[in-house]
Amino acid sequence: MHQQARSLEPAPSRIWLIPIFVVVFLVGARLNAIAYESLPSTTPDFATAIQPHFDQLAQVESDKDAIALFVTTIGPSLQLGDAAKALGANALPVKVAKELLMPELTAATYRFIGNLAAWQLATTIRQAVKDQQFSAVTAQLSKIATPLAWLGQQRSASWYNSLTQLIDAAAAPEWATGNLVVVVERTARLETDALQASYQEWDRIRSWKDQVRGIRGQSRLCGTWQWIIHNHQKHHQEQKLALRFPPVGAGESTPGLVETIVLGDNVYLRWEINGHVQEDSLQFSKEGKRLEGTFVNSQGSWGSISGKRSAGCAP
Repeated sequence: MHQQARSLEPAPSRIWLIPIFVVVFLVGARLNAIAYESLPSTTPDFATAIQPHFDQLAQVESDKDAIALFVTTIGPSLQLGDAAKALGANALPVKVAKELLMPELTAATYRFIGNLAAWQLATTIRQAVKDQQFSAVTAQLSKIATPLAWLGQQRSASWYNSLTQLIDAAAAPEWATGNLVVVVERTARLETDALQASYQEWDRIRSWKDQVRGIRGQSRLCGTWQWIIHNHQKHHQEQKLALRFPPVGAGESTPGLVETIVLGDNVYLRWEINGHVQEDSLQFSKEGKRLEGTFVNSQGSWGSISGKRSAGCAP
């Protein structure tokens, strides 16, 4: 479906799908997906999973400590075993590390452990205030406020302002009722901000493998293709057009293409133009130089697609 070359008839009130097409595509996708571990369907209970590791979180003093804790303990306990294995692997070649988005994964892990450490700190302080262990609160926050403290260096974190405000409130010489109320409020804010950031970063790390697969799929498709569409509904009409799939990170997109899934040699493309929908199910062949498959669309049309790469991937 190209914005200029491919047009669709006015859409009826429903989308027609060919059962055989759907079954074949789903089975093919499933067979190729077996090689990958399934992602968790539910968000883990952070409080239950992290509680046993509070002491270790409190002892993180460097990026190296953060990675080590994630690889050995935190990652596996929060359904992020794949990411933990990747980060714990021996040094990878630069090209492979780049393809696996290892720099991005590493940075996300630093942020994630920082978020959890801030949450652990807030939770611990809340309990200390409840127990009226005010000296312990002051001691912990004073340690965090030192220039070399790892947690205090996370200035880009969404909870950083909450942390500094809490440190300022707890630095008052007296623990009068008014000051205690402020400390409690700011502790609650830090706890909320850090927990929210933890969930967001967890989800980012969880989707890491999907991002890698998506980029690999885009890389395989990248280039210019000569497309031949054979429409079985419209008297076996054929349509020829050129499609260009841009390189990853080029800041451009193929007009009308809203979803791309590549699993092994199987390719799924979803197009949307002017409210009309088309789905293509294709397979690579000839060492990635050809694509063959079928399409169905919301007008009830269906047929075959043959694609031949006419130009390689270029910026």
